[in-house]
Amino acid sequence: MKFSIVTPSFRNSQWLKLCIASVADQQGVELEHIVQDAGSDDGTLDWLPHDRRVRAFIEKDNGMYDAINRGWRRATGEILAYLNCDEQYLPGALQAVAEFFRAHPDTDVVFADVVVVDGHGSFICYRKSLVPWPHVVWVYFPILTCATFIHRRVLDQHGVFFDTRWRDLGDFFWVYEMMQRKLKMRVLRHFTSVFTDTGANMNLGPNAQRERRLKDEMTPRWILRLRWPLVQLHRARQVLRGVYFQKPFSYSIYTLQSPDRRVTFQVAKPTGIWWTRH
Repeated sequence: MKFSIVTPSFRNSQWLKLCIASVADQQGVELEHIVQDAGSDDGTLDWLPHDRRVRAFIEKDNGMYDAINRGWRRATGEILAYLNCDEQYLPGALQAVAEFFRAHPDTDVVFADVVVVDGHGSFICYRKSLVPWPHVVWVYFPILTCATFIHRRVLDQHGVFFDTRWRDLGDFFWVYEMMQRKLKMRVLRHFTSVFTDTGANMNLGPNAQRERRLKDEMTPRWILRLRWPLVQLHRARQVLRGVYFQKPFSYSIYTLQSPDRRVTFQVAKPTGIWWTRH
């Protein structure tokens, strides 16, 4: 079971090095890491084309989602995912995903769990995924794409690529299309990935705000009127699924201060609340 991981890249040289390292040291799986760089001028091209751990393609694109689509069309793996430059995989992540797909061969999409860290690698919170529910997904998106894995048939048989008209909210509409097509989705209750809250993430920018307004205009009126009870329904579901409970744990990642060796962080008091975005 081969993995194809695609990373869209543009002017993120230092973060990209950490991302690549976190994919390259995955054990027990066959994989390829495709990096789609849009022509970075920050020093990335001084080293990326020579990094033998990746298949690097340097070409202009029509934004992040177009870059991912291009990478997926070049991919040869059975299980596909994308990982942004400021995201990483935890040790053993892909092996856990492979075992889950083998145990559930009818699964099209797997959502796993995420550790959110700051720019220094320190713990902010954890995010545990849930399979999105119709209607509720319009008011709460319960997954992060750095811990989303798809079977190749999602692309080959169903043709569910990213809609490149979106620059920031493409994740939502990609998952929503998979829901509309009734693809088989499951949750792997395992921390596979790390999302770095750098303070400069794309989804905090002005275009993301504009696209959120467009999404609100597309949302059925009755859902907007029932936003509060739908959010409460989601929170009740989180409680019932044990999302808010997490024992102390540790995670190992690459940091800007340690780009060549993973650093282990201990989390004595885990929280699922992302206070800076709550």
